[in-house]
Amino acid sequence: MRDYLKFYIDGAWVDPITPRTFDVINPATEAVAGHISMGSAADVDRAVKAARRAFEAYSQTSVADRIALLEAILAEYQKRYADMAAAITEEMGAPVALAQKAQAALGPAHVQAALAVLKDYRFEELRGTTLIRKEPIGVCGLITPWNWPVNQIACKVAPALATGCTMVLKPSEIAPFSAHIWAEILHAAGVPAGVFNLVNGDGPTVGAAISAHPGVDMVSFTGSTGAGIEVARNAAPTVKRVHQELGGKSPNLILPDADLKRAVTNGVRGVMNNSGQSCNAPTRMLVPNERMDEAIAIARAVAEGTTVGTPDSGANLGPVISKRQWDKIQGLINTGIDEGATVVAGGPGKPDGLGTGYYVKPTVLAHVHNEQTVAREEIFGPVLVMIGYDSIDEAVQIANDTPYGLAAYVSGTDPEATRKVAARLRAGQVNINSAAPDFMAPFGGYKQSGNGREWGEHAFAEFLEVKAMLGYAPKPAA
Repeated sequence: MRDYLKFYIDGAWVDPITPRTFDVINPATEAVAGHISMGSAADVDRAVKAARRAFEAYSQTSVADRIALLEAILAEYQKRYADMAAAITEEMGAPVALAQKAQAALGPAHVQAALAVLKDYRFEELRGTTLIRKEPIGVCGLITPWNWPVNQIACKVAPALATGCTMVLKPSEIAPFSAHIWAEILHAAGVPAGVFNLVNGDGPTVGAAISAHPGVDMVSFTGSTGAGIEVARNAAPTVKRVHQELGGKSPNLILPDADLKRAVTNGVRGVMNNSGQSCNAPTRMLVPNERMDEAIAIARAVAEGTTVGTPDSGANLGPVISKRQWDKIQGLINTGIDEGATVVAGGPGKPDGLGTGYYVKPTVLAHVHNEQTVAREEIFGPVLVMIGYDSIDEAVQIANDTPYGLAAYVSGTDPEATRKVAARLRAGQVNINSAAPDFMAPFGGYKQSGNGREWGEHAFAEFLEVKAMLGYAPKPAA
């Protein structure tokens, strides 16, 4: 049983101003795994004031000092790596291998990326007689989700620290254990008091207080589009910067000349990974109608070969995060069937032998039209929809016919033709032929998938203000 009943504020673990606890449920067992305290606007105010006090000194630290701090965080993280992976397995039911090899590994990956950028980043540039200077924006409110918990904490905290900002973090109350271990890592690494603060709580209370607080200079939010709208609305009266990484319904366009078996296999696996709980999952597979039967057979085989089980069973998939999420997924699967989709694999209900835990069958729905509910709404579970097309132009039109624009995928054997199609897709990140992740590439979305970018050099811009100092240099002699 994990009990994290204190908040990390001003370099110390402190009690909430008004005690109120919350049960954290292990989705693999449906049992209580621990408890956290739920914060209030008063706790947020205390944390923001600590961050404001710390900003004056931390914003003036040297690049060398911040490099040393990030390196210390990496060293401390390695000491706690196994603890982090175990916490993620417990809080979100992630399979042990996924937690160890992917989930926990993403924390140091983003710190390393921030380090690499920081070592060569130009905070000042002289243009004629004017100095263009990039300065830390100030106190940052960071609101993170549960699906890749330490990934989304690290990809905000690391560039914030690198650029000289201070911050208040609200992790998801559903999966909070990893955030507390992260705070312990930063404390052990010697992050100065007040630079990093953590307050647990829910979105309508703590998230709203962070977004609205006049002492917060920017808010960075990752989560659903609906919640992102509320963050922006709460932030508007103080005209603070709002960065959002929101939902997705990413197209996976398989071109007529693609290696169909490879493309479909990778596409199905990309949806099923992390039990479908990834905002950039390739959930709409677009296949030439003339090859649809073949693609369905491949997708069925891959989905039926995807095992579901308890985190320590060696299965490919664990549960989804909560009963609420399980109910949502079941409702959307049934809606898809009611609207005419063909169940190729999986379907409603729990997998055989898994009556306890929020387990979902790996599901493939074929013969879907892009106007159907399952093609429009983000399901956030292991559910793939397959949509047919007759021409490349039609495929691109279908791919872009979505309110989202976080990611897109395209597969083909003709490099130039594939690149041309990739260039036509309206998404912040387009993956060509199942390319490996690139932590230096910008990550973020078009349209209702958000604004701004994370990862690598582009992440720094979210945490910096730009100042022009006219007349900084003397005019050259005539």
